[in-house]
Formats: sequence, structure tokens, C-alpha cells
Amino acid sequence: MEVTVEAGNAGEAAWLDDDGRPQRAGTFWTASAHIITTVIGSGVLSLAWAIAQLGWVAGPVAMLLFAFVTYYTATLLAECYRTGDPETGKRNYTYMDAVRSNLGGAKVAFCGVIQYANLVGVAIGYTIASSISMKAIRRAGCFHTHEHAEPCSSSSIPYMIVFGAVQIVFSQIPDFDQISWLSIVAAVMSFTYSSVGLSLGIAQTISNGGFKGSLTGISIGAGVTSTQKDTIKAPPPSESKVMQKATRLSVATTTIFYMLCGCMGYAAFGDAAPDNLLTGFGFYEPFWLLDVANVAIVVHLVGAYQVFCQPIFAFVERRAAAAWPHSAFISP
Repeated sequence: MEVTVEAGNAGEAAWLDDDGRPQRAGTFWTASAHIITTVIGSGVLSLAWAIAQLGWVAGPVAMLLFAFVTYYTATLLAECYRTGDPETGKRNYTYMDAVRSNLGGAKVAFCGVIQYANLVGVAIGYTIASSISMKAIRRAGCFHTHEHAEPCSSSSIPYMIVFGAVQIVFSQIPDFDQISWLSIVAAVMSFTYSSVGLSLGIAQTISNGGFKGSLTGISIGAGVTSTQKDTIKAPPPSESKVMQKATRLSVATTTIFYMLCGCMGYAAFGDAAPDNLLTGFGFYEPFWLLDVANVAIVVHLVGAYQVFCQPIFAFVERRAAAAWPHSAFISP
């Protein structure tokens, strides 16, 4: 009987990590997909406009500078996942746990307010951006049918409601590990619409017969990463090493795409670059390709919304479990 119990305990322990939680299954590749999903957003399509404000010299330099800052801060945060030994030390499951372990005091409350305000703002921004892309799909079809004779205006509110309903469904998935596939799909979608924007920019530049823009531009008068680390399987190698490798790959990949999309968009339109290459109607044809790209944006934002909202969900669940510890409806 004792042998059976011990064997059962050993079998159960094999499915648990060192902190007693279910064994994590995240890898270098899933971590990279999560990072790319959160970093490459539809904002990449606005980079041509951003570079137009700075010009050919300051624009690319600014992008490279911020890429370095992103990489440096992400690697520092990766080292904060465990307190003490990098392989056996106490885990900091969230960004706030890392702040509490390393800073403590009033800094915890201050960083918490900043983090959650930022996450809520990003979630709202993703909802608006997705509705703009869905609206652009309808508008592109209208322009194609009526040849720009109609204003083709419509409200974004119904599209926001649809996006919110989809998020309610996906938010029922209990564990972040179980939506790694969603991040992979979202990462593929981000490459899809970025590639469409890049290709259209190259085609427009060739059609122009040269690069537009000026050297000086138009003449005018980082929390989620901690949640991603908590999905990586136990060492060896340590979670921080895996995250550092994933960060290097992700930042390099996103920087290349950012540089290509921004620079080629600016080369195509110069100082008249639209604020969004796909929804600002810098391009009208081929309309079906614009539709594909905008669908990819919406799918990507569905996944990115989930990635960014995980810390918010965890915070609400912890608070609710503490307030109603005996409720069968709430699971901590």
C-alpha cells in the first residue's frame, strides 16, 4: 500500500514544477511568438508617417535607438524572473512580483498603477485599431464598386462590439499556456500585413521612379514580458536564458520589419505619407490584397489583446478570490 501511494505521489510530482504548479510547457519558440505578437502591432503601418516627421537621417536612427532600449530593458526584466539563484530561486510570476522582490515599498503601488493603466490603454487602443481595419475592409470594397464617387462612410461602433464579443469568448480560456497557438497565429498575421504594406511600398517606389522624402523630414514651426516568462518550462536552461534568446530573436526580427516598412513607405509617399498605409488609403488597389492585410490585422489584434490582458485578468481573479474565498464561481 505504501509503495502504491509513493508511486502515485511520484507520478503526480512529475507533472508539477518546483513551485507545485502544473508543469509549464513554454519554449524558446512560443516565447518568441508571444513577444513578436505584442511588439509587432498595426502601428508598424504608421512608421512611414513617423519617419516623414524626422527624415531619412533621424528617422532610422531613432528606430535603431528604441530597438536597443527595448532589448536592453527586456533582458534586465528577464533576469528578474527568479530572486536569488537563476534556476532554483523564488519565482516572480508577474511584473508586480518582480517589482515587489527587487524594489518594495511605495514603488510597488506606483509601478502597479502605471502598469495597469498602460495595459488598459493598450487594450482600448487595440479595440479601436481593429474596428478601423474592419471598417477599412468595407470601405475598400465600396471604393472599388463606386470608384470613389461615394464617401463610403460608416460607424466603427458595431465593429468594436464584434471585437469585444470575440474577446469575451477567448477570455474564458483558463491558462495562458493554452493560448500559445493563438500567439503563433497572431505572429504569422503580423508578418502577413507587414509584408503587404512593405510590398505595396516597394511597388509604389518603383512606380515613382525613385525615392521620395527629405533628409530632415517635414518642416514644421515596456509588463507583459513577466507573464510570458511564467509559461516557460523549468530549467535547464534557466527561464531568463530562454527569454534572453527569445528577446534577441524577436527584437532583431521586429526591428528589420519596422525599418523596411517605415523606410519603404516613406520612400513611396515622401512627406505626404498617410498615417496608416492600409487604412489611411495611401493605396486603393488591389482592393482584395488590402482586405487580406486588414483581416490579418484584426486576427493579430485578437491574439495581442489576449496577451496584453493576461496580467489584468490575473489581478482581477486574485482580488475576487480574496474577497469571496468560498465562491464556487471564482477560481484563484
